[in-house]
Amino acid sequence: MTTARPALDPELRELLADMPLMSQLGPEVLAQLRRLPSTSIESLLAHRHVDRLEITVPAKDGAPIPLSVFSPANTDRTTAAPCVYWIHGGGMVMGDRFSQIDIPLEWLDEFGAVVVSVDYRLAPEATGATLVEDCYQGLLWVADHAAELGIDPARIVVAGASAGGGLAAGVTLLARDLRSPAIAVQMLICPMLDHRNTSTSSRQYSGVPGVWTGEMNAFAWNSVLGDLTDAEVSEYISPALAEDLSGLPTTYIDTGSAEVFRDEDTDYATRIWAVGGQVELHVWAGGFHGFDALYPQAHISITARRTRTDWLARLLEPHRIAPLTPADGDRP
Repeated sequence: MTTARPALDPELRELLADMPLMSQLGPEVLAQLRRLPSTSIESLLAHRHVDRLEITVPAKDGAPIPLSVFSPANTDRTTAAPCVYWIHGGGMVMGDRFSQIDIPLEWLDEFGAVVVSVDYRLAPEATGATLVEDCYQGLLWVADHAAELGIDPARIVVAGASAGGGLAAGVTLLARDLRSPAIAVQMLICPMLDHRNTSTSSRQYSGVPGVWTGEMNAFAWNSVLGDLTDAEVSEYISPALAEDLSGLPTTYIDTGSAEVFRDEDTDYATRIWAVGGQVELHVWAGGFHGFDALYPQAHISITARRTRTDWLARLLEPHRIAPLTPADGDRP
């Protein structure tokens, strides 16, 4: 039986017609995708006045974690800036710290944020909690060095797209439970939150070619989980498993109506509201997975990106918010 699916936005449908789509992802295809050229960070920085710092911090097991730090040049360094800690997408199996970096660089342009992007290890070479712990260790380093980076520790945003959105959610849960560092905002863009891959939207976008399908999602999660049994999968790896979503910072979640992650994303927002948390949720009608990153010139993409930026700019006005730490709530 054919599963009915929400229609694509007409402009996106026309743009997508020229893109080769697939339904399956396997080791050979993954190897080919990893060989494709990565984002040209130099071209993105060419028209910007940005100071760039490349550093490496140790993971829990001592492995190197590269971080790229982008700061507005020629600014008053006596005034601390907000920080966007960026976690890239790619299904946790591909991509690097420059993937989708144009998104947070817009926030550097708009409100002078320092952008820090992390190169976490990828599956299947790294499995289990290694990926989210790499991201967390990088964030700890940023918080510990906030003064020298010109960062306001009260205005740290953890943000990511797709796999990066899921990892951002996992990092935020870790920070809540370990009581450090303080996070002001989590920005989850079409986040990959649930390894179970059993939602209605997962089924709707299986058995059909797409940008990211249920079958591709299953391959990616199997690569991440390795030999872990379902009982061994923690909420930090698969945030949808978290039973308690209280005590989280102000959250922004957006997704498309025509994508595999739609239902797990809207469910995550609903469950945060249920425990008194604050979430801004947008489901963009006719949007497929990652539409605004792939086709930023489309009208719906311009609107989605502008909406995120305006929301974040308002929220990060000095003294507008204070980061929520577990000590502020009733968590043990």
